[in-house]
Amino acid sequence: MNFIIPLFFGFISAFIGIIPPGLINMTAAKVNHKEGKRNALWFIFGAVIIICFQVLFAILFAKIINRRPDLVTLMREIGFGIFATLTIYFLWLAKKPKNKSKKLNNKSKTKRFFLGVLLSALNFFPIPYYVFISITLASFKLFLFDATSIFIFINGVIIGSFLVFYLYISFFNKIEGKADYIMKNMNTIIGSITGLVSTVTLWNIIKYYWY
Repeated sequence: MNFIIPLFFGFISAFIGIIPPGLINMTAAKVNHKEGKRNALWFIFGAVIIICFQVLFAILFAKIINRRPDLVTLMREIGFGIFATLTIYFLWLAKKPKNKSKKLNNKSKTKRFFLGVLLSALNFFPIPYYVFISITLASFKLFLFDATSIFIFINGVIIGSFLVFYLYISFFNKIEGKADYIMKNMNTIIGSITGLVSTVTLWNIIKYYWY
C-alpha cells in the first residue's frame, strides 16, 4: 500500500499538470501530425527525461524546505508575490498569442529527441509545481521524503507524463479545433489560474499570522 500511494499521486500530479494544452504537448502532437508517431515518441522521450530530473530536484528542494517551517512561510510569501505578478501580467499586460501554423520540417528521430530535451529544459514550471505538490502531500502524511517514496513518485510522474503526451499525439486531430481556441485565450486561462493560486496562498499567509 505504501508503494501504491506515491505512485498514484505522482501519476495524478503529472496528469493534471500536463493535460492543459501547452508548448510541449502541442509540439508533440504536431510532430506526430507532420512526421509520424516514431519521431513524436522520440520527442516525448526527450521531454520526459528532463521532467524526471526536474521532479527529483523539486522534491529534494521541498525536503529541505519541509524541515524548516519558517522557510515554508517564506516560500508562501515569495510564491504569492510571483503568482500575483503573473496574474497581473497575463490578464492585463501580455499580448494575445497569435495562432500561427508553423510547419515542421521532417527531422531525424535524434533531432526530435533533443528538441524534446530542449523545450522541456526551458519549461521551469514543473519545479515549483512539484515543490508545492510534495510539500502539500507531506503535510497530509501522504508522502515521505525517503529514497523509496521519491523513486516511486517519480516513476508515477513518468507514467502520467508519457500517458498525457501519448493521448495528445493519438487524438490531436479530434482536439485540434478546441486546442486552437484554448491557445488564443491562454493568457486569460493562465491569469485566472495564477489568480486563484495567489488568492489561496494569501489566505494561508493571513491565517498563519492571524493564528
